[in-house]
Amino acid sequence: MQRYILGRVLQLLLAVFAITVLVFAVARLSGDVLRIMMPIEATQEDFEQMAAYLGMDKPLVQQYAVWIGHVFKGDLGTSLKTRVPVTTLLRQRLPNSVKLASFTLVVGLTLALLLGVGSAVYRGSVFDGICRFVAVAGMSFPQFWVGIMAILLFAVRFQLLPASGTGGIDHYILPGLIMGWAMSAPMMRLLRSSMLEVLDSEYVKLARIKGVSEWATIWRHALRNALIPLVTFAGFYLGLLVSGVVIIETVFVWPGVGLLAYEGILWRDYPVIQAVVLIVSVSILTVNLAVDVLYAYLDPRIRY
Repeated sequence: MQRYILGRVLQLLLAVFAITVLVFAVARLSGDVLRIMMPIEATQEDFEQMAAYLGMDKPLVQQYAVWIGHVFKGDLGTSLKTRVPVTTLLRQRLPNSVKLASFTLVVGLTLALLLGVGSAVYRGSVFDGICRFVAVAGMSFPQFWVGIMAILLFAVRFQLLPASGTGGIDHYILPGLIMGWAMSAPMMRLLRSSMLEVLDSEYVKLARIKGVSEWATIWRHALRNALIPLVTFAGFYLGLLVSGVVIIETVFVWPGVGLLAYEGILWRDYPVIQAVVLIVSVSILTVNLAVDVLYAYLDPRIRY
């Protein structure tokens, strides 16, 4: 088991290294940020002085070495737009993303469990058809369009919920429900397929023959085995949600990591972009590592 975990950790470190190189290269090749930062009347000498101040006059390899060295020290650089340390921006934005992600995860898992199990138990019924329609719609409708329509309907037309920003629980409802619906849709389909396979297994039939109640058969025996494929999918979404979802946070002006990423891209603020992508990547890879280790404990065959 220790050898398996060590191998996965080494793979994670290699993946993080590859991501840092890719992000660093793409950020530098996306355009000349000095043209955005400097005033129109700036001279060539001003550009050269600013490039020297930011370390952009050095070779790319040397710039990467300096940047990654600062990252290991916890220094993610300074925003070129706000002149605020990126770590400060992340400390301000990350808690908001975590709160919204927690609410979204509860909504998504609840919908996936109720609709997925119900659709499998009552397959072929009208309820099954409604559940499958909800799942297909959740995967098909663009989140930005659903978000805009929800704002127009519930915030502008009926004035029931706030349209943007943070605050009380009412601020979480629209973005949380929209992201939770999109998150639950593929998980519901996956859980339905897994439940159908488990419900047709021999041990479930044996439990029913022995007189075990239908509730216990479904929720205690069948569901426990049907949840195993769902762990990986939920883990991936958890890392993505905690890191911030750019589209929804931008539509609802939610001051989280996703909106920070959008602002960084808009202003070509590459220290912010590098930091956000690094946080997102490490979050997803860490969650996937935890899921793989959990899998190894649940099924010893995976270790080999």
